[in-house]
Amino acid sequence: MLKTPALILLLLSLSACSMDRMMVKASMPMIESGIEAMNQEDDLQLVAEAMPANISMMNSLIHMDPENIRLHVYAAQAYYGLSYGFTEDSEKQRADRFYQRGLKHGLIALQLLGIENIKAMHPDELEQQLQNIGVEHVDALFWTASNWAKWIDLNRDDPASLIQLPKPTAMMQRVLELDETFYYGSAHMYFGVYYGARAPMLGGDFEKSRWHFDRARQINDNKLLIVDLLQAQYLSRQMFDREDFHRRLTAIVDAPDDLYPELALLNQIAKRKAGLLLEKEDQWF
Repeated sequence: MLKTPALILLLLSLSACSMDRMMVKASMPMIESGIEAMNQEDDLQLVAEAMPANISMMNSLIHMDPENIRLHVYAAQAYYGLSYGFTEDSEKQRADRFYQRGLKHGLIALQLLGIENIKAMHPDELEQQLQNIGVEHVDALFWTASNWAKWIDLNRDDPASLIQLPKPTAMMQRVLELDETFYYGSAHMYFGVYYGARAPMLGGDFEKSRWHFDRARQINDNKLLIVDLLQAQYLSRQMFDREDFHRRLTAIVDAPDDLYPELALLNQIAKRKAGLLLEKEDQWF
């Protein structure tokens, strides 16, 4: 008889867990539709005001179903978008924390996929482990690497941060192998920055950088302004090519707002960032 209450509590607990997972499963289409709708929004203030509530809701769902890989990937994407789009240009320390939160969710997703202790893993071992990730989970690799690389970029003056770069780079290389078109060719943008942001004596390669940026433009039909933004910010600046820097950023600012309706938000972010970079032109050249 003494075992009966414990058994009842166990059954109630299992029932509650099952209900939580059912609620999360029912919410997934809403989350996916919300991401699609947000990408089409061209009012930056509206998105900035909505994102904290959306992230809070996602964290609540993760609390209900902590082993849901898709939710952790969506959270990694959300924190990256919040930091890159709305925080890093004005609040660097806050952006740093958001990238770390996004990285944490990405690493949890990869752990659930069987790749554990990535931060402690040797890069060669990581490359071997990444071969176990298939195309169906390319998004987990991409958003984990994106948060990690941007966090490193924010802390580029810290050698302890820079030494971590081979790991997100290995992840992005695996993204290219699995699907070079994922998220409009963004892995090519990563390598455009990777090879363009450093002088050749430090591992940079301007021709490779230019090739990757050109390939990204081919994939998204030259409608995603972020490609030219990154090329100007990293490659043109590294080459001290002021004319190319100015031309690309001015073209972004002047581009029509309806250039890519499916990704109106990202293009509006690129426009705002291009304006900020143009304000630094005299300082940099």
